[in-house]
Amino acid sequence: MTITEFIKTDVKAALHARGRLPFKLTLGAMSSHYGVSLTPVRHAVDELVEEGVIRRKENGRLELVPDALKGQVVEAPQSESPDQKLDEQIRQDVIARSLQQDTEYLREQATAEKYGAGRTVVRQVFSRLAGAGLIEHVPRCGWRVRAFSEQDMHDYLDIREMLELRALDLARDKFDEDELHQLLKANRPGQGKDRSLLDFDLHDCWIERCGNRYIREFFARYSPFYNALFNYAVIDEEVKREMAREHCEIIECLLERDWKGARQALSHHIREQRSAVSRMIDYLNSRKKAS
Repeated sequence: MTITEFIKTDVKAALHARGRLPFKLTLGAMSSHYGVSLTPVRHAVDELVEEGVIRRKENGRLELVPDALKGQVVEAPQSESPDQKLDEQIRQDVIARSLQQDTEYLREQATAEKYGAGRTVVRQVFSRLAGAGLIEHVPRCGWRVRAFSEQDMHDYLDIREMLELRALDLARDKFDEDELHQLLKANRPGQGKDRSLLDFDLHDCWIERCGNRYIREFFARYSPFYNALFNYAVIDEEVKREMAREHCEIIECLLERDWKGARQALSHHIREQRSAVSRMIDYLNSRKKAS
């Protein structure tokens, strides 16, 4: 079950059982309640609106639809399953292999034995990773990890910067101030012993609202692979703190309607991804040599 599915199911279960929600029906309040970024909340709300459980008023605010679930059987969502934990473990292993350009085939049976899981479950995990572009299935051979290419990364970031800046321009009048303040809370550089907070889904805020389907399709097709690598490259608190600072700078510029400043901050942030990945590769190579 994805985070979006969990939120949607939990909202419906709460409404079915009590007829009300334990939080205000706003994106920010839901994000705080579930402890997640705004992106899965936004997707869950969109699906609930489509199902007629929630509706958007003319002023953009959300409200519940009375008796929308009347007569339906609604079960509360289950907590994280062992399969979800296995999914994350294998994903981390695959990303590390990709960055080290280890293209040795992954075998379903060997992976199942390594993690103490069933072969069918492992095959399902591999299929999801293939959907994200991290591996590919080669008949009669197994699953091959997509090797990281530094030149491909540079080419991708060149196009990403151009398209994402355009998305930011197109979405500038579609930002909600309350939502931006919520994003600011979700991206907080740590101070002292406090660890940093970092919302990896921040960029979806303008990509989803830009109104250009070609931009959205580019990121839907190519971002999963690189986002997985970039997120994995946040190896320590220092890197996380710097990324949180960069996120905050972008959001603060948007709040001040400083469009030029927001563009400059976003451009700088995207370009910094190169060095973050390079540091991660050096780190993995040093660990490999040490072992």
